[in-house]
Amino acid sequence: MMLDDFMVRAALAGLGVALAAAPLGSFVVWRRMAYFGDATAHAAILGVAMAMAFSMSVFVGALAMSLIMATTVSGLSGRGFAMDTMLGVLAHSALAFGLVAVSFLSGVRIDLMAYLFGDILAVSRGDLLVIWGGAALVLSLLAWRWQALLTTTLSPDLAWSAGIDPRREQLVLTLALAVVVAVAIKVVGVLLIAAMLIVPAAAARPLAATPERMAAIATLIAGASALGGLQLSFHADTPTGPTIVCVAALIFAATALIGSGLRHRGQTSD
Repeated sequence: MMLDDFMVRAALAGLGVALAAAPLGSFVVWRRMAYFGDATAHAAILGVAMAMAFSMSVFVGALAMSLIMATTVSGLSGRGFAMDTMLGVLAHSALAFGLVAVSFLSGVRIDLMAYLFGDILAVSRGDLLVIWGGAALVLSLLAWRWQALLTTTLSPDLAWSAGIDPRREQLVLTLALAVVVAVAIKVVGVLLIAAMLIVPAAAARPLAATPERMAAIATLIAGASALGGLQLSFHADTPTGPTIVCVAALIFAATALIGSGLRHRGQTSD
């Protein structure tokens, strides 16, 4: 069967993560939540260690710890802590505690590099179900709350006046972010998840005139990065997760140049 081909499974996994990460990444870029994504992703390593210790699913462990971290960050925001400092402390502390916890797992074989940088070529059919199920959940959440999320991103005060609770929308984003981290850990690893959230959305920004178009273009860029990085890593024998992010970064550089040229042309015509 077609799914017996590991390259086909890897391609489907990359596309699934792209579908989940890119639209959510647009909100991460708009809200300047890059560190938030990093902290949530880094907590996943601790979740992996806990899952291994208690013989649970890695997905469940990563999802639980990512959700705890994201909820903690949301709860501490606006309480006198400098956000960038707090996120830096939490992100690196979670990663460090996770790596230390992994070292205590005697008798459990764990490929740490696979969780740090991803191992998309080892994706199984079960992993595909988890990845595409997670992508469907994230897309459903975003479609359901899209207008409310946009209003809250534009102005919390405007959201309150429209009868929208910004805290509820933050919770939706928090849940979606935790799910993306949990499904992407197998594909790009915890150290590169934030890149897959941010880089395609940032690359789409100069090409889009509306939020919906930016999310759609970001999804196309993320998908192209996943497939292009997979092919490039296969032929060049390079690590797949980092190669996917490298392709996304090159696309970002190209769209940034295009955006700069368009702005320059507009200024000249004025």
